[in-house]
Amino acid sequence: MFADEYWARRPLLTRAQDTGNSFTDLLDLAAVDELLSTRGLRAPFLRIAKDGAVVDTKRFTTSGGAGAEIADQVSSDAVLRLFADGSTVVLQGLHRLWPPLIEFADQLAADLGHPTQVNAYITPPSSRGFSPHYDVHDVFVLQVAGEKHWTIHEPVLRDPLRTQPWNDRAAEVAAAAGREPVIDAVLRPGDALYLPRGFLHSAVALGEISAHLTIGVHSVTRWAAAESALDLVRTLATEDPELRGSLPLGLDLGDPASVRDDVAAVIAGLQEWLGRVDPAEVADRLRASTWAQVRPEPVAPLAQSAAAAALEPDSVLRLRRRLRCTLRDAADGRITLVAGRRSHSFPGDVRPALEALLDVGELKVGDLPGLEPADGITLARRLVTEAIATVPAP
Repeated sequence: MFADEYWARRPLLTRAQDTGNSFTDLLDLAAVDELLSTRGLRAPFLRIAKDGAVVDTKRFTTSGGAGAEIADQVSSDAVLRLFADGSTVVLQGLHRLWPPLIEFADQLAADLGHPTQVNAYITPPSSRGFSPHYDVHDVFVLQVAGEKHWTIHEPVLRDPLRTQPWNDRAAEVAAAAGREPVIDAVLRPGDALYLPRGFLHSAVALGEISAHLTIGVHSVTRWAAAESALDLVRTLATEDPELRGSLPLGLDLGDPASVRDDVAAVIAGLQEWLGRVDPAEVADRLRASTWAQVRPEPVAPLAQSAAAAALEPDSVLRLRRRLRCTLRDAADGRITLVAGRRSHSFPGDVRPALEALLDVGELKVGDLPGLEPADGITLARRLVTEAIATVPAP
């Protein structure tokens, strides 16, 4: 129902009794304090805002002292002063910082087929962090602590692209925020709110500290496919000698009429090249750009290096979780394993072994089909050191 009725169409508010979750397994206020005080957090992972304006990072960062002189480290005492004065703390990129959210965000991206990110917003009582605005990605809001009053309005621009931020339409946004809202509700712990990109929103914390997670979903769009097609045309069209030709001497670019015929010829040439574009190649470019944004399961470099060196026929080989893979034939009889953002070339005779691993996800090295034991260990060692597969801990 969600995919058909709400995804990329309209907001959805779901209450805690229906989510069945408090979301504190993902993040709670104690975890926020830990991140701000003992994790060596640096400025790119923290923003602070008050009354719709972003606070200069110099007001809450400093050197970490002897042996850690990097100047953009978060100062917990400065954050305390700003928070006590009514500022909102924004923890950014938590899908790269906090273990429960790393797992959650990576799995969600694999399930949705669209890249994800996670931020947390912690607002002091009776404070607003940001004025009404819209995001250029879809958002799931998960209320973790306290209460926050949300106001949602219809978009001024539906399905905005990343190149169409809300501040380019600030006057329209401000006017639209004065109209009748489509959602006017208080979120409490366990409540969830879905907002398609473009819907205007703002929120005010009520009588206690409020914390919520925003799960940003970077939708793969038709425009992304258009960009892939245009990039391909740009590459192909360089082979056209007519398009590479010089314009005549003495031209006056201030007079459009002087280059009208040349521009018309260029447009016609590009249209012809666009007609030659292979949709499958465009789709592959779109795949590559999307897969590059989705992180597979992290690997433990030291443990996996040791495991690769100690492989035996009875060792278990597990395909790296959430690593998107596909096999392709190469012209020279070899095969290519596309794994996430990288491509790997293998001899054609290991295809049955790779197919089996991709199919079942986990095999003993000695059970890789079509290979002698020594060859199986050689293949397994390469798969582990290339971070395609892992050896589970005993």
